[in-house]
Amino acid sequence: MLSILLVLKTGGTYENEKNKSSGAGTDHDSVWCGICKANAVQEKLSGEVFRFHVLANSDSKEDQELKMKVKEAVVDYMCENLSDAGNAAEAKAWAIRHKEELIRTAREVLQEEGCNDQITAEVVRCEFPDKTYGDIIFPAGWYDALRIKIGKAQGHNWWCVLYPNLCFMDSVHAIVPKEGKEELRSVLTDEEYAMIVKGTPVKIKWFFLQLTE
Repeated sequence: MLSILLVLKTGGTYENEKNKSSGAGTDHDSVWCGICKANAVQEKLSGEVFRFHVLANSDSKEDQELKMKVKEAVVDYMCENLSDAGNAAEAKAWAIRHKEELIRTAREVLQEEGCNDQITAEVVRCEFPDKTYGDIIFPAGWYDALRIKIGKAQGHNWWCVLYPNLCFMDSVHAIVPKEGKEELRSVLTDEEYAMIVKGTPVKIKWFFLQLTE
């Protein structure tokens, strides 16, 4: 077992392309072109967004509910105080400067629930899996993020995008703020934006191919 390869398909499906590749005349250059486009989109997004990552103490029902309450409090606090941020770098800098306030906001939630777990907050560059926010699909890769850990931080976690704000307004129906989507669109080309939106002719498909000897 050797490696993992990330592949992009623009239009159609990977299965269709795989079937085509078995016949004559397959344009392999177009596949590699797709890979290059995928990497370019992920790198562009990485520089234009600031993400959010909350890790629960454990997977118990109580800890998972607590995680969501912490998430909601921190997102509300940042939405109220981060309105002047004009780009992801400014949002990141704001989070670094106000780390103690963010910790205090999260700790107040825990105290209200009678929990004494430790809270830590840091701005990190970390690897995210593919994530979908409403109709926006973010490819896997490395992104700057505010990471909050609750207690042992061994439970399932929550992911969203703080800048532009794509954290769910309605988590049941997976609705994200229209303003956040418009801000994201403003920093991408039409083709780049189409590649990350569901229901458009251009699709991103990520596949992990296991290489064996």
